[in-house]
Amino acid sequence: MTADTALPPTPLMTTPLYALHLELGARMVPFAGFSMPVQYPAGLMAEHLHTRQAAGLFDVSHMGQLCLSGPKAAAAFESLMPVDVIDLRVGKQRYGLLLNDDGGIIDDLMFVNRDQANGGDLFIIVNGACKHGDLAHIQSRIGDRCTIVPQFDRALLALQGPQAVTALARLLPGVAQLIFMTGAAFTWQGAGLFITRSGYTGEDGFEISLPADVAEAFARALLAQPEVKPIGLGARNSLRLEAGLCLYGQDIDTTTTPIEAGLNWAIQKVRRKGGTRAGCFPGADKVLGQLDGIQALTRKRVGLIAQERVPVREHVALHDDAGLHIGEVTSGLLSPSINRPVTMAYVQAEYASPGTRLHALVRGKPVPMQVSAMPFVPTRYVRGHL
Repeated sequence: MTADTALPPTPLMTTPLYALHLELGARMVPFAGFSMPVQYPAGLMAEHLHTRQAAGLFDVSHMGQLCLSGPKAAAAFESLMPVDVIDLRVGKQRYGLLLNDDGGIIDDLMFVNRDQANGGDLFIIVNGACKHGDLAHIQSRIGDRCTIVPQFDRALLALQGPQAVTALARLLPGVAQLIFMTGAAFTWQGAGLFITRSGYTGEDGFEISLPADVAEAFARALLAQPEVKPIGLGARNSLRLEAGLCLYGQDIDTTTTPIEAGLNWAIQKVRRKGGTRAGCFPGADKVLGQLDGIQALTRKRVGLIAQERVPVREHVALHDDAGLHIGEVTSGLLSPSINRPVTMAYVQAEYASPGTRLHALVRGKPVPMQVSAMPFVPTRYVRGHL
């Protein structure tokens, strides 16, 4: 195709908070097909530290929301993932992994069992760049077994930080009763909200699904609280990396299995070998073979901390002491919380033990790295009532 006949670029979509972002002085960037705020005038470092110390408000309305319902919904959804869906109690949330037939990760997601009275009601949040593909995949695999309703027109906000509950409880007093990985319905000024106590920062916090037409008013009400400031995608990325959380498309993708990614914890016993519903998900032989050590892993996801104050970014090659290429960085930056460069990477399995020394090749210079347990910053989830 010549320049004269090239198609014009597809215009970026906007979230219901687009005008508010501009009003707040956000620097907007393309992300997952949307124009999204990467940072506000305070800057990434200040936004990151504010979230760790108080409460940060994130617009994550680019993400996809789906509802699965019907008497076979739980069993149908479980057939797509290596996780326990059927036994998830009402009001509980779980992390899930959509897999392809080779055990690769199509997407990672969160889902809540909202109701069993009418046979099943699963509320699912998927990644923004994957949502249309996820919807097509789910419909093609289980569309004849349950009702699938996309809710891509709903807004999604995340309020994160140790003072998030204080701020949100002023608007919705009952929200303080939620604990980590639970969710419930709420009403604000006549609008129906669904809120989970979860997030992507390693801090206590909430994700709030709400109608688009009330999103700006609700966001303004939150920003009026003294603890809350707006936070952009830049700080969201640094916060999630410190928490050791994967970014889809960077740290995990269709070429990565859950075991290579170190996500063994997301596979409950009931779906493992010897469990009452073992296997019966895409790529089960490979994934469970790796989990049980029957199939050897050639690579593993690890955390690395640089031993010099040199930022190490994604795609940087990793070498052993002899100069042999043994891996590659997938995410990396200077951690605002610990003031040291931290990364995630995939390395050959024999180099994955904590304490192992490696070298990152940054602009031709080897930077010493050490394999470290993750998270890099301790998480502060509220797992029980205070």
